[in-house]
Amino acid sequence: MTAIPRDAHEWVSFDDNKRQRTWMFDVTFLESNWTCIFGNGCQGVLTGPTPELVQGCCSYGAHFTDDKDRRRVEKAALRLTADQWQFKSRGKNGTTRVKKNGEMTTRLVQDACIFLNRPDFARGPGCALHVMAIDNDESYIPLKPEVCWQLPLHRVDEVQENGRVITRISQWDRGDWGEGGDEFHWWCTESPDAFVGKTRVVDSMSEELTAMVGKVVYGQLRAYMDHRAAQPKPTRLEHPVLRKRA
Repeated sequence: MTAIPRDAHEWVSFDDNKRQRTWMFDVTFLESNWTCIFGNGCQGVLTGPTPELVQGCCSYGAHFTDDKDRRRVEKAALRLTADQWQFKSRGKNGTTRVKKNGEMTTRLVQDACIFLNRPDFARGPGCALHVMAIDNDESYIPLKPEVCWQLPLHRVDEVQENGRVITRISQWDRGDWGEGGDEFHWWCTESPDAFVGKTRVVDSMSEELTAMVGKVVYGQLRAYMDHRAAQPKPTRLEHPVLRKRA
């Protein structure tokens, strides 16, 4: 009997003819119980395990998708208080930078993102922008860089020759970081340690998915996945990380 490829994922796709778009979703990841374990077993993305630093994937700063993304975060930074942000005084000199090659990122302070509060901060470790969102009972999505609030979800838009767009929503893998990803000692979608959530990713990241694809498309996706799960004998391909562990 031929074995299932160890890295196999199931996908679902459906068309949005009004917008000339085809949506594709990585069902295997969205059905999994992946969850962020920042500060609770996350080893970080440096060249060796550094859970004691509690930096998560913030060690190299955030890369902005475009100038609009950068300006939005700079505006949000102006609202942060010293109680919420460990490096507010350092932020007076700017919070983002544009490299010579045009790459836009957040500034680094003490070898990590300027917005990352460290373990010795009174409010504890974590993103200052996220702290502000909690304090103000508002969504962190309009405040944080796109890559930060989306991770580990990954959206890719591919324009076909006929103008139709294929949009893929999948998990963000090590390779999506480019050559630098090869240097990571650890990445969360590759470790069973992060697959310990209480719900499916499609449920736990509903706010992020809605922001990425819109309410209508998210509703269609959720309806499909709920129908799939309700079948008398639902078929479900376990995530490759968990299959490898088994």
